Amino acid sequence: MKFKRDYNTEIKDTNSHKYAYSFDFDVIHPCMIKSFEPFFNEGSLLELGSFKGDFTRRFQPYFDDITCVDASDLAIAEARKRVGDKVKFINSTFEKAVLPKRYDNIVMTHVLEHIDRPIEILKRINDEWLAEGGRFFLACPNANAPSRQIAVKMGLITHNAAVTPDEAEHGHRCTYSLDTLERDAVAAGLKVVHRSGIFFKAFANFQWDRLLNTDIISEEYLEGCYKLGQQYPDLCSSIFLMCEQGEQF
Repeated sequence: MKFKRDYNTEIKDTNSHKYAYSFDFDVIHPCMIKSFEPFFNEGSLLELGSFKGDFTRRFQPYFDDITCVDASDLAIAEARKRVGDKVKFINSTFEKAVLPKRYDNIVMTHVLEHIDRPIEILKRINDEWLAEGGRFFLACPNANAPSRQIAVKMGLITHNAAVTPDEAEHGHRCTYSLDTLERDAVAAGLKVVHRSGIFFKAFANFQWDRLLNTDIISEEYLEGCYKLGQQYPDLCSSIFLMCEQGEQF
């Protein structure tokens, strides 16, 4: 019997775990934009998994033509409030989405780990949705982030790539590292042009949220973590691939 997912429930905070933290919005999102920007194409943008529009809003200075696909109608309702009526929204799973055209830029951030059949969706991106010469920006939480490795040594999780009960409740299906993320991208036919990490991270998200409310963390320290992440991508909060259209099966 196939389990039916409730995407509106998956995005809600639980008693023990938040779906998204201030660290994501205030630190990781700006760092992602900084990492993606040198590779942006002019033209259209497709965001796969827009959540409540916080990241979508950061793309608006760069693109006039933005389309977002999300499976949660509650998330889309919140996103509309943040970004206005200039962004087009499609309420659908990626498996069933019917899109009107191909896109010059496609972004999927912290979403692939939620997907039941990731290679199938990556293949749709390569074969159906990415324009000729288009670029695909793929970022996922990193299994090998020091914060996760510390949690393993503390006995909180069994191994780096473990999916915790809280993560599973939020719809996580796997936890990627650079090698497994590239494996799935290549298996879908995508051409990996650039690989990197985003923000060196030794603390868990809830710890970062507390630190950001103090004077312990400066802008210079945050910039140092961003630059160090480029030197040590396998020790970052997120891992990042920039792909172009590759072999179509």
